[in-house]
Amino acid sequence: MVLNKKNFNAVIVVEGKDDTIRLKQFFPGIETIETQGSAVSENVLKQIKKLSETKDIIIFTDPDFNGERIRRIVTEAVPNAKQAFITRKEGEPIKRGNSLGVEHASKEALKRALSELHEVEPEKSDLDYDLYTQLGLAGGQGSRHLREQVGIKLGVGYGNSKQFFKRLHMFGISMNELSEAVKEVQNGK
Repeated sequence: MVLNKKNFNAVIVVEGKDDTIRLKQFFPGIETIETQGSAVSENVLKQIKKLSETKDIIIFTDPDFNGERIRRIVTEAVPNAKQAFITRKEGEPIKRGNSLGVEHASKEALKRALSELHEVEPEKSDLDYDLYTQLGLAGGQGSRHLREQVGIKLGVGYGNSKQFFKRLHMFGISMNELSEAVKEVQNGK
């Protein structure tokens, strides 16, 4: 996938200038809009809504609490925004003490994330919370680790049990897809 202005009609919502710099390092023609922190201003939300009238919006935030908060706020404002995710491991900084982030991801991780976009499709999901729990994704020993691995397998990031269930539902992940992903993770595939 080559990302440039000629064939990529989207604006990437990122947290800050370091994310923009990193994306432009590998994809020079890419357009971004920065939220400048987790308290997304009304002005930034208005800009994103306006841009969504003519371009696709892709939310690409850090794999941490603040990134998830921004993702929720922007998705609420622009429900048809596409979603890009990197794993926590892909966002780990080289220097100790720095926080997780898009700005630390490799070119390969960024490319993968931008080519494996997720769209909101809750009507396609047949998820059931009881079955979700029976699969070991909530309330059990090791469920956090299992959610993390299944999130990587499905490319939807990580969340606590309720957030992860909502995210799977939001992206239209079926019970069958989820069951398969859990089996593959448990079998080490």
